[in-house]
Amino acid sequence: MAYDNQGGDDKNFRRGRNKKKPFHRRRMCRCCVDHVNTVDYKDVAALRVYVTERGKINPRRINGNCAKHQRLITKSIIRARHMALLPYTAMVSGPGSREG
Repeated sequence: MAYDNQGGDDKNFRRGRNKKKPFHRRRMCRCCVDHVNTVDYKDVAALRVYVTERGKINPRRINGNCAKHQRLITKSIIRARHMALLPYTAMVSGPGSREG
């Protein structure tokens, strides 16, 4: 194939229309698969899966949850934090921390 300005196939090739896209399987919501209707804020082990080591709540696109269950999980994490079952942040100690 030549890369000159003639011919329709070359234009489509250069614009990327003939490139193959990588196949990505859509993640299924764990709660939908297990038929979970409520998320218990007292089940800390289950909630830790949805929180990073820094203490941030993982977004939907990372977890693979549906919107309904992501809202339930987020509310449960916030409730567990209020009850001091989960930390708000991770304990950071080292040269950059403000602790002695």
